[in-house]
Amino acid sequence: MENGTTFTMPRIGDKAPDFQANTTTGPLKFSDYNKDSWVIMFSHPADFTPVCTTELSGFAQEEEWFRQRNTKLIGLSIDSIHSHVAWVDNVRRNLGIYMRFPIIADIDMKVAKMYGMLQPGESETAAVRAVFFVDPAGTIRLIMYYPLNVGRNMVEIKRVLEALQTTSKHGVACPLNWQPGEKVIVPPPKDLKALDERLASNLEMVDFYLARKPDPAMN
Repeated sequence: MENGTTFTMPRIGDKAPDFQANTTTGPLKFSDYNKDSWVIMFSHPADFTPVCTTELSGFAQEEEWFRQRNTKLIGLSIDSIHSHVAWVDNVRRNLGIYMRFPIIADIDMKVAKMYGMLQPGESETAAVRAVFFVDPAGTIRLIMYYPLNVGRNMVEIKRVLEALQTTSKHGVACPLNWQPGEKVIVPPPKDLKALDERLASNLEMVDFYLARKPDPAMN
């Protein structure tokens, strides 16, 4: 609690908390930015630090890949807008990589606290490496947390985005280590009629409750 305000860490299935913030691309209202598209919001501990530079450069290099999947990126750290702008320019000059996506200047920690990015056991003044996947309806669909000293896995971030989009669109589930193009799991039958239909189907079945079919996106 701070100044009478209680901050509850959002959970999967919650509506993503709305906010307005100053970013490297200008003022931003999250609900407007999220409208009609997926959003991946990720926090980093600080500008001008080595692991964070590799991570946000990685997001910048994959921005077109995300755009093709109707997904916007947005970064955040507890730094000033001047620090952000200088860091973006520094990375562009030294690495030739331009972070075009907005980076929130959360100097008052408002958004970091709202999203549970500040975890006192790790740090009280720097955001952990959190990743929030928010669908076009504004619902949080997946959350990842990494400590300050371990960088994220871009391959996994891309994989779970495609898994979330596949399950959302087709009403299926994705098994262990699923990759796009691989078979998906069909939800188990909910009544005896559905069970009989399942048993008479062409699905690949281990048993009635575990059945697979080709990735619908490949049809």
